[in-house]
Amino acid sequence: MLRISVPSDPTEPGEWLKTSSSLAGFALNLLPFAGIAFLWFVGALRDRLGGLEDRFFSTVFLGSSLLFLAMLFVSAAVIGALILTFAVAHGEVMNAATFHFARTFIYNLVNIYMIRMAAVFMISTSTVITYTSIAPRWVAYLGFVLAMLLLFGQFLHFVGVCGFSVLGFSDQRLPLGRRVSSTARRFRPRSEDR
Repeated sequence: MLRISVPSDPTEPGEWLKTSSSLAGFALNLLPFAGIAFLWFVGALRDRLGGLEDRFFSTVFLGSSLLFLAMLFVSAAVIGALILTFAVAHGEVMNAATFHFARTFIYNLVNIYMIRMAAVFMISTSTVITYTSIAPRWVAYLGFVLAMLLLFGQFLHFVGVCGFSVLGFSDQRLPLGRRVSSTARRFRPRSEDR
């Protein structure tokens, strides 16, 4: 619900506070329960591992899960503070530098650090699943693939956008879908010769 109500653009001037602050507030009230459920999941998985638990991977597993959860709660607290501040003085909030700092802070925390910790958690969980066989191997492989998408997704998106834009600009098309040959491009008449 937070992804729907809060825009992903950190430079957005704050129009979402006027239209969808109640949905964001509802999502923020549900977030502690999601955090508790996540902690129960981590505890249940560690209990199921029991004596099979490797100390290195359990440290990475527990550390990344706690860091992920801490960053989630910090970002929720900052969003909640923005909503409450907007309710008191909405005209002054959107023009303040503090508002833009808080939006950029939340954006960076969620989209850079929290996503990377989620990927580390998924990698460590998938590795533990592979070593201990507490779940099917395909679950571990799926976890590895999804973790790689989280780790390198923004980079792959950037490469894809750059690649498609280069292909799109280098391929000039005629009205009927025929391509202009490279020799025709070199000998194209200037606008004054037509």
